[in-house]
Amino acid sequence: MINLLPPELKQSYHYAYRNVRLIRWVIAFGLSFIGLMVISVAGLIFMQQSTQTYAAQVTSEQNLLNQQKLSETQSDVQNISNNLKLAVQVLSQEVLFSKLLQQLASVTPSSAILTNLDLNPAQSGVTITAQTASYSAATQLQVNLADPANQIFTNADILSINCLSASEAAGSPTTAQYPCTTIIRALFAANNPYLFINSKGQ
Repeated sequence: MINLLPPELKQSYHYAYRNVRLIRWVIAFGLSFIGLMVISVAGLIFMQQSTQTYAAQVTSEQNLLNQQKLSETQSDVQNISNNLKLAVQVLSQEVLFSKLLQQLASVTPSSAILTNLDLNPAQSGVTITAQTASYSAATQLQVNLADPANQIFTNADILSINCLSASEAAGSPTTAQYPCTTIIRALFAANNPYLFINSKGQ
């Protein structure tokens, strides 16, 4: 088949065909761009709605927790914890006097008698008052109390020793035999078995 159309007309048809193809590509690109924009806008709207939904859920949960008085519960738990710590601290300073007195009696020399015990919880110690036959008896009592083998005290210090004269001590059989008043301050050993907190394993 022979194309007898003039060259100018054939060139016009050629360009028209190319223009149609170009227009199709422009239309396809425009539709794709519009589709992407629609998807992007829809995604942003969905994300915004999801954010608002989660924010509403968080607010609702916070309100629910507030209604359940969570802060008051936490405060009560803290108070209980503090009370337990205080109880442990108090028990750690409670002395089992029945056992302590037995042990003190066993370490007290025959030349001394115990007359008073003054417990000092703040210092975890005790002030011991004893009647002794002499200065040396008072010293021996202090040495016995401070002996680590007895498991009572970490140390024991003599605060004072006051001895009566023979005439002054003659008025009473006890003072006649034990004319010296000895005061000793001793600190409990941390692991001694005569504190309540250490007695559970016995």
